[in-house]
Amino acid sequence: VDITVKADVKNTARCLLVHAPEDGPLFDQAFEMFWKKTPGEWRKVDLPALEITRRRKKPIVTAPPLQERPEPENNEDDNSADVQPPIVQVTQTYSAREILRHKDFSELGPDELDEVKAMMADFVWNLAKRRTRRYERGGGASTDFRKTLRKNLRYGAEILEWSWKTQKYKPRPLVVIADISGSMERYARLLVRFVYAISFALNQKVEGFVFGTRLTRITRELQQKDIDVAMNDVGKAVLDWNGGTRIGESLRMFNFGWARRVLGHGAVVLLISDGWDRGEPELLSAEMQRLELNCSRLIWLNPLLGQADYEPLTRGMVAALPHVHDFLPVHNLASLEDLANKLKSL
Repeated sequence: VDITVKADVKNTARCLLVHAPEDGPLFDQAFEMFWKKTPGEWRKVDLPALEITRRRKKPIVTAPPLQERPEPENNEDDNSADVQPPIVQVTQTYSAREILRHKDFSELGPDELDEVKAMMADFVWNLAKRRTRRYERGGGASTDFRKTLRKNLRYGAEILEWSWKTQKYKPRPLVVIADISGSMERYARLLVRFVYAISFALNQKVEGFVFGTRLTRITRELQQKDIDVAMNDVGKAVLDWNGGTRIGESLRMFNFGWARRVLGHGAVVLLISDGWDRGEPELLSAEMQRLELNCSRLIWLNPLLGQADYEPLTRGMVAALPHVHDFLPVHNLASLEDLANKLKSL
């Protein structure tokens, strides 16, 4: 549900929250207050008196005692005095999930890490689609001559009805290449879970690779339905966890061994690394240039970019940045949400 569309949000909330017809007017008033007023104005909420009796199995708010109203001078003549509506005090609370959205992955505790994994699994990923050379039937601007002729055979080949076609769109392939070297130890395993989550969320096939001193393809291991089994298989397949970093040589293995298989049809490449490289910067620059030419979009995700004082001054980053289309952080859940929006708008 798009949060910017008021009608969609209201109808969805009504389906989820209203369980009795008599609760409808109360929901409408509460929704209008939530939509229009800022949180700073949520001090006291005056609810007009309703002609129905609300069911309260589990009271959510506590009404303070009403102030005593002065007795009317003539009780016998005036029996229709207004009754003061109840005043409900609304208490503002905080959300622990909102705090976790902006907390760095390297600072998470064991309990917070489990919560972040669960939140990561609930992400909605949509990759932008590409226009193909094929056509499909529909109300497009191009004439489908084959179907037009076939449809008008009943009229003696006299063209009386037209058929149209439109170009077909398909999602772009996605390739994720993640750094699992020693300098990425605080982020590596959580980012592999990110690769697993995005591979199951997208409808198209996602190719996953990890590298330290060598390149390892983990696409088959990530196809397990149980994430714990998948992570165990990845741990057995990868032999260079928390080792050195040779980004240039690993990309060379990818460009000459896998690029022609997985980079067709306008693929998008996500390269996750902090840029610390023990190899030659000239090799890294050449392989990054080759990778840039073979894909539609090359996005470098750096977990250190989320730090306020970070500057990409390492030899690896200096050599790679001229060939990168987008340079984005990947240090918390909020950065992953920004990445999801970026992939959707490509």
